[in-house]
Amino acid sequence: MGKQGLLGGLKLPQELQISDHDDPDSIYVIRRIIKRKPFLVNTYKSFYRDILSRIKTVPADGDLIELGSGASFLKTELPQLITSDVLPYDGVDKVFSALDIPLADNSVSAFLMTDVLHHIKDSRQFFREMQRCLKVGGKVVMIEPANTLWGKFIFSNFHPEPFDDQGGWGFEEGGPLTGANIAIPWIIFFRDVEIFKKEFPELRLRSIRLHTPFKYLLSGGLSFRQLLPSWCYPIVDLIEWILSPFNRYLAMFMTIELEKRH
Repeated sequence: MGKQGLLGGLKLPQELQISDHDDPDSIYVIRRIIKRKPFLVNTYKSFYRDILSRIKTVPADGDLIELGSGASFLKTELPQLITSDVLPYDGVDKVFSALDIPLADNSVSAFLMTDVLHHIKDSRQFFREMQRCLKVGGKVVMIEPANTLWGKFIFSNFHPEPFDDQGGWGFEEGGPLTGANIAIPWIIFFRDVEIFKKEFPELRLRSIRLHTPFKYLLSGGLSFRQLLPSWCYPIVDLIEWILSPFNRYLAMFMTIELEKRH
Protein backbone atom coordinates (compact mmCIF):
# COMPACT_ATOMS: atom_id res chain seq x y z
CA MET A 1 0.00 0.00 0.00
CA GLY A 2 1.40 3.41 -1.00
CA LYS A 3 1.48 6.52 1.14
CA GLN A 4 -1.75 7.87 -0.34
CA GLY A 5 -3.57 4.60 0.30
CA LEU A 6 -2.37 4.46 3.88
CA LEU A 7 -3.30 8.07 4.57
CA GLY A 8 -6.67 7.59 2.91
CA GLY A 9 -7.48 4.83 5.37
CA LEU A 10 -6.60 7.09 8.29
CA LYS A 11 -8.70 10.06 7.21
CA LEU A 12 -11.53 11.29 9.38
CA PRO A 13 -15.14 10.41 8.51
CA GLN A 14 -16.59 12.39 5.61
CA GLU A 15 -18.68 14.64 7.85
CA LEU A 16 -15.50 15.79 9.62
CA GLN A 17 -13.43 16.40 6.50
CA ILE A 18 -12.78 20.02 5.54
CA SER A 19 -13.09 20.86 1.85
CA ASP A 20 -12.28 24.58 2.09
CA HIS A 21 -10.23 25.80 5.05
CA ASP A 22 -10.92 29.43 4.11
CA ASP A 23 -14.68 28.93 4.41
CA PRO A 24 -15.61 30.59 7.75
CA ASP A 25 -17.91 27.64 8.53
CA SER A 26 -14.96 25.24 8.48
CA ILE A 27 -13.93 26.42 11.93
CA TYR A 28 -17.01 24.80 13.43
CA VAL A 29 -15.97 21.47 11.89
CA ILE A 30 -12.49 21.94 13.38
CA ARG A 31 -14.01 22.59 16.81
CA ARG A 32 -16.02 19.36 16.51
CA ILE A 33 -12.89 17.43 15.52
CA ILE A 34 -10.99 18.67 18.56
CA LYS A 35 -13.83 17.89 20.98
CA ARG A 36 -14.13 14.33 19.65
CA LYS A 37 -10.43 13.55 20.15
CA PRO A 38 -9.31 13.47 23.81
CA PHE A 39 -5.71 12.91 22.74
CA LEU A 40 -5.80 16.19 20.78
CA VAL A 41 -7.58 18.06 23.58
CA ASN A 42 -4.87 16.98 26.03
CA THR A 43 -2.15 17.97 23.57
CA TYR A 44 -3.59 21.47 23.26
CA LYS A 45 -3.95 21.66 27.04
CA SER A 46 -0.22 20.93 27.34
CA PHE A 47 0.41 23.79 24.90
CA TYR A 48 -1.78 26.12 26.93
CA ARG A 49 -0.04 25.25 30.20
CA ASP A 50 3.28 26.13 28.59
CA ILE A 51 1.92 29.44 27.28
CA LEU A 52 0.30 30.44 30.58
CA SER A 53 3.42 29.62 32.59
CA ARG A 54 5.25 32.35 30.67
CA ILE A 55 2.91 35.29 31.31
CA LYS A 56 2.98 35.30 35.12
CA THR A 57 5.33 38.32 35.15
CA VAL A 58 3.67 40.52 32.50
CA PRO A 59 2.20 43.91 33.51
CA ALA A 60 -1.06 43.47 35.39
CA ASP A 61 -2.81 46.50 33.90
CA GLY A 62 -2.81 45.57 30.20
CA ASP A 63 -4.94 43.42 27.93
CA LEU A 64 -4.26 39.73 27.33
CA ILE A 65 -4.98 39.08 23.64
CA GLU A 66 -5.12 35.78 21.80
CA LEU A 67 -4.51 36.00 18.04
CA GLY A 68 -6.01 33.38 15.73
CA SER A 69 -8.56 32.18 18.27
CA GLY A 70 -10.95 30.45 15.85
CA ALA A 71 -10.76 26.88 17.18
CA SER A 72 -8.86 27.62 20.38
CA PHE A 73 -10.24 26.91 23.83
CA LEU A 74 -7.49 28.76 25.70
CA LYS A 75 -10.12 31.14 27.13
CA THR A 76 -11.51 28.27 29.22
CA GLU A 77 -8.13 28.25 31.00
CA LEU A 78 -7.85 32.07 31.16
CA PRO A 79 -11.32 33.69 31.35
CA GLN A 80 -10.04 37.29 31.15
CA LEU A 81 -8.44 36.55 27.77
CA ILE A 82 -9.68 38.63 24.81
CA THR A 83 -9.99 36.34 21.80
CA SER A 84 -9.55 37.54 18.23
CA ASP A 85 -9.39 36.31 14.67
CA VAL A 86 -9.30 37.67 11.13
CA LEU A 87 -12.69 36.04 10.41
CA PRO A 88 -15.94 36.63 12.37
CA TYR A 89 -16.36 33.28 14.09
CA ASP A 90 -18.99 32.71 16.77
CA GLY A 91 -17.48 33.16 20.21
CA VAL A 92 -14.57 35.37 19.11
CA ASP A 93 -14.44 38.70 20.96
CA LYS A 94 -12.75 40.86 18.30
CA VAL A 95 -12.25 40.62 14.54
CA PHE A 96 -9.10 42.18 13.05
CA SER A 97 -5.93 41.43 11.13
CA ALA A 98 -2.70 40.90 13.06
CA LEU A 99 -1.14 43.29 10.52
CA ASP A 100 -3.43 46.17 11.53
CA ILE A 101 -4.38 45.83 15.19
CA PRO A 102 -7.03 48.32 16.40
CA LEU A 103 -5.50 48.74 19.85
CA ALA A 104 -3.71 51.66 21.48
CA ASP A 105 0.06 51.90 21.74
CA ASN A 106 1.52 50.33 24.89
CA SER A 107 -1.80 48.80 25.92
CA VAL A 108 -1.27 45.02 25.75
CA SER A 109 0.39 42.84 28.38
CA ALA A 110 0.60 39.71 26.22
CA PHE A 111 -0.22 38.37 22.79
CA LEU A 112 -0.78 34.59 22.84
CA MET A 113 -0.76 32.46 19.68
CA THR A 114 -0.96 28.80 18.71
CA ASP A 115 0.00 27.93 15.12
CA VAL A 116 -0.61 31.47 13.88
CA LEU A 117 2.70 33.08 12.86
CA HIS A 118 3.23 30.75 9.89
CA HIS A 119 -0.14 31.93 8.47
CA ILE A 120 0.79 35.65 8.60
CA LYS A 121 1.72 36.98 5.17
CA ASP A 122 3.98 39.85 6.32
CA SER A 123 5.97 38.95 9.43
CA ARG A 124 7.80 42.27 9.57
CA GLN A 125 4.57 44.26 9.72
CA PHE A 126 3.31 41.83 12.35
CA PHE A 127 6.32 42.42 14.59
CA ARG A 128 6.00 46.18 14.12
CA GLU A 129 2.47 45.86 15.48
CA MET A 130 3.74 43.79 18.41
CA GLN A 131 6.32 46.46 19.27
CA ARG A 132 3.70 49.19 19.05
CA CYS A 133 0.94 47.55 21.09
CA LEU A 134 2.90 45.84 23.86
CA LYS A 135 3.55 47.48 27.19
CA VAL A 136 7.14 47.43 28.42
CA GLY A 137 7.58 44.00 29.98
CA GLY A 138 4.74 42.61 27.86
CA LYS A 139 5.24 39.39 25.94
CA VAL A 140 4.46 37.56 22.75
CA VAL A 141 4.20 33.83 23.45
CA MET A 142 3.61 31.55 20.50
CA ILE A 143 3.68 27.85 19.73
CA GLU A 144 4.76 27.03 16.19
CA PRO A 145 6.02 24.09 14.11
CA ALA A 146 9.70 23.20 14.60
CA ASN A 147 12.19 22.51 11.83
CA THR A 148 14.01 19.49 13.27
CA LEU A 149 14.93 16.31 11.39
CA TRP A 150 11.72 14.62 12.52
CA GLY A 151 9.53 17.72 12.33
CA LYS A 152 10.66 18.58 8.81
CA PHE A 153 10.09 15.01 7.63
CA ILE A 154 6.53 14.94 9.00
CA PHE A 155 5.51 18.43 7.90
CA SER A 156 7.04 18.03 4.43
CA ASN A 157 5.43 14.67 3.71
CA PHE A 158 2.19 14.46 5.69
CA HIS A 159 0.91 18.01 6.14
CA PRO A 160 -1.17 19.96 3.60
CA GLU A 161 0.52 23.32 4.22
CA PRO A 162 3.78 24.26 2.41
CA PHE A 163 7.11 23.82 4.17
CA ASP A 164 9.82 25.96 2.50
CA ASP A 165 12.84 26.57 4.70
CA GLN A 166 14.53 28.47 1.85
CA GLY A 167 11.74 31.06 1.80
CA GLY A 168 11.47 34.56 3.22
CA TRP A 169 9.53 36.13 6.06
CA GLY A 170 6.19 35.98 4.29
CA PHE A 171 4.26 34.80 1.25
CA GLU A 172 1.70 36.15 -1.21
CA GLU A 173 -0.58 33.28 -2.19
CA GLY A 174 -3.46 31.73 -0.29
CA GLY A 175 -6.38 32.78 1.88
CA PRO A 176 -6.45 33.58 5.60
CA LEU A 177 -6.05 29.91 6.56
CA THR A 178 -4.71 28.21 3.42
CA GLY A 179 -1.95 30.78 3.00
CA ALA A 180 1.04 29.52 4.98
CA ASN A 181 4.67 28.51 5.14
CA ILE A 182 5.22 26.22 8.11
CA ALA A 183 8.95 27.03 8.11
CA ILE A 184 8.54 30.78 8.73
CA PRO A 185 9.03 30.62 12.54
CA TRP A 186 12.28 28.67 12.06
CA ILE A 187 13.38 31.06 9.31
CA ILE A 188 12.93 34.09 11.57
CA PHE A 189 14.16 32.73 14.91
CA PHE A 190 16.91 30.37 13.77
CA ARG A 191 18.14 31.06 10.23
CA ASP A 192 17.63 34.85 10.37
CA VAL A 193 17.68 35.43 14.13
CA GLU A 194 20.42 38.08 13.93
CA ILE A 195 18.36 39.98 11.36
CA PHE A 196 15.37 39.79 13.70
CA LYS A 197 17.39 41.15 16.61
CA LYS A 198 18.70 44.02 14.49
CA GLU A 199 15.33 44.98 12.99
CA PHE A 200 13.27 44.58 16.18
CA PRO A 201 15.57 45.52 19.05
CA GLU A 202 12.63 46.23 21.38
CA LEU A 203 11.50 42.59 21.17
CA ARG A 204 13.96 40.52 23.19
CA LEU A 205 14.01 36.82 22.38
CA ARG A 206 13.76 35.38 25.88
CA SER A 207 13.55 31.69 25.07
CA ILE A 208 12.76 28.97 22.56
CA ARG A 209 11.72 25.54 23.82
CA LEU A 210 11.53 22.55 21.48
CA HIS A 211 8.91 19.95 22.41
CA THR A 212 6.07 17.55 21.46
CA PRO A 213 7.61 15.07 19.01
CA PHE A 214 4.75 12.55 19.05
CA LYS A 215 1.55 13.62 20.86
CA TYR A 216 0.10 15.81 18.12
CA LEU A 217 1.01 13.28 15.44
CA LEU A 218 -0.58 10.39 17.34
CA SER A 219 -3.71 12.46 17.95
CA GLY A 220 -4.22 12.53 14.19
CA GLY A 221 -4.28 16.32 14.24
CA LEU A 222 -7.14 17.91 12.33
CA SER A 223 -7.06 15.61 9.29
CA PHE A 224 -6.66 12.02 10.50
CA ARG A 225 -8.12 9.60 13.01
CA GLN A 226 -6.63 9.33 16.49
CA LEU A 227 -3.94 6.65 16.23
CA LEU A 228 -3.88 5.43 19.85
CA PRO A 229 -6.52 4.93 22.57
CA SER A 230 -6.98 8.00 24.74
CA TRP A 231 -5.70 6.17 27.83
CA CYS A 232 -2.26 6.01 26.17
CA TYR A 233 -1.78 9.78 26.44
CA PRO A 234 0.08 9.71 29.82
CA ILE A 235 2.37 6.97 28.47
CA VAL A 236 3.25 9.01 25.38
CA ASP A 237 3.73 12.07 27.58
CA LEU A 238 6.22 10.11 29.71
CA ILE A 239 8.06 8.85 26.63
CA GLU A 240 8.36 12.43 25.37
CA TRP A 241 9.77 13.51 28.73
CA ILE A 242 12.36 10.70 28.65
CA LEU A 243 13.37 11.64 25.11
CA SER A 244 13.39 15.41 25.74
CA PRO A 245 17.22 15.63 25.56
CA PHE A 246 16.84 14.73 21.88
CA ASN A 247 14.21 17.35 21.05
CA ARG A 248 16.69 19.21 18.87
CA TYR A 249 16.21 16.30 16.46
CA LEU A 250 12.70 15.07 17.34
CA ALA A 251 10.50 18.04 18.27
CA MET A 252 7.55 18.91 16.05
CA PHE A 253 6.75 22.15 17.89
CA MET A 254 8.49 25.01 19.67
CA THR A 255 7.41 27.68 22.14
CA ILE A 256 8.82 31.12 21.34
CA GLU A 257 8.82 33.82 24.01
CA LEU A 258 9.47 37.50 23.22
CA GLU A 259 9.48 40.37 25.71
CA LYS A 260 9.31 44.11 25.03
CA ARG A 261 12.36 45.87 26.43
CA HIS A 262 12.54 49.20 28.24
